[in-house]
Amino acid sequence: MRSCCRHDRQSAPEPTAVTHLFAFALPLVLALFHFAGSVPIDLGLHNGQLRACPSTAHCALRSWKVDDTAAAMTALEQQLQTTPGTTVETQNVSDGYLHATATSRLFGFVDDIELLSNPDLGVIEARSESRLGDSDLGVNSRRLDQLAAALHLPEQA
Repeated sequence: MRSCCRHDRQSAPEPTAVTHLFAFALPLVLALFHFAGSVPIDLGLHNGQLRACPSTAHCALRSWKVDDTAAAMTALEQQLQTTPGTTVETQNVSDGYLHATATSRLFGFVDDIELLSNPDLGVIEARSESRLGDSDLGVNSRRLDQLAAALHLPEQA
C-alpha cells in the first residue's frame, strides 16, 4: 500500500570515528589555548595605593567617591563573587584591599581586579588589568563601569 505523500523520516547519521575524535579533541585543543599568564609580581599595594596602569590598552583604573567605603567594598565583593568566571583571591580588611581574577570563557584569558578602600577620603579605587596581550578590546574598562553601575556609582575615568 502506497501513501499519496512521501514522509519518510530520515534518521540522523550514525556518529563516525571522526565525530568521536572531534568531540574528544576539541576540549583538549581549547585547553591548549588557556591563556592564564603568570600572577604579576607587582600586584597589590605600593605605598598604600594601587599601582598605575602601564597602558590604557589593557588596563583600566577608576576612583569612586562613596558615602560608606565599608558598605561599598562589601557590595563590590558580593558583585564579584556572583559574576561568572570571577574569583575573589585575596581580601585584607585591615588594608581595605581586595584582589580578584576574572577568566574569559573561550580562551581563558585572566584579568586581575584590585579594589582599595580609603575611608578617610571616602574613595574606592578600582583597577582591572589583563595579564596577557597588548589590547583587551575595552573589557577591563567595561568591567569597572559595570561594577560602578551595580553600585549606582557614576562612571568616572
